[in-house]
Amino acid sequence: MAAVSQACDGDVQMIDSTSVRVHQHAANSKKSHPDRCMGRSRGGLTTKIHALTDARGLPLELVLTPGQAGDCPAAAQLLGHLRGDTIVLADKAYDADWLRRQIEAAGAAPNIPPMVHRRWKPCFSPVLYRGRNRIERFFNRLKHFRRLATRYEKHAANFLAMLKLAAAYLWLRHSAAQN
Repeated sequence: MAAVSQACDGDVQMIDSTSVRVHQHAANSKKSHPDRCMGRSRGGLTTKIHALTDARGLPLELVLTPGQAGDCPAAAQLLGHLRGDTIVLADKAYDADWLRRQIEAAGAAPNIPPMVHRRWKPCFSPVLYRGRNRIERFFNRLKHFRRLATRYEKHAANFLAMLKLAAAYLWLRHSAAQN
């Protein structure tokens, strides 16, 4: 995936997450391992997929966490792959001062809508934010793969490998359509 994502459009990058339900046969394990990335949420046992995409909605990095995990703490792992001189689009779940500072330290500009309870409202452009639907479309394309719409693997490394394989396929399909 790292090889095919070298053709990144560096103007805009987006961060978001989605939850995937864990199949009952993948969940039954005699030993409980913290590295399985399965957690309880409202929908039962789930895994959360966090993604960093470019402006076209093509993935640059994928991270797994348990289903009950918040979005903002996992964003720190994705920020290591930010490119400078970009605009980072994210939803209100990523509205934290430490995250904004970390994005700015990487040389990027955050465009995150502020939470309602904020006293100080940071700069936000609704015009740029309209393009964030491309990351939502990426998750929809990813969930067209039956194996990824429901998690059947017991180990998180196997599920992440399947995610990265599907992401590489989406990149190759996009580059074939360009030629």
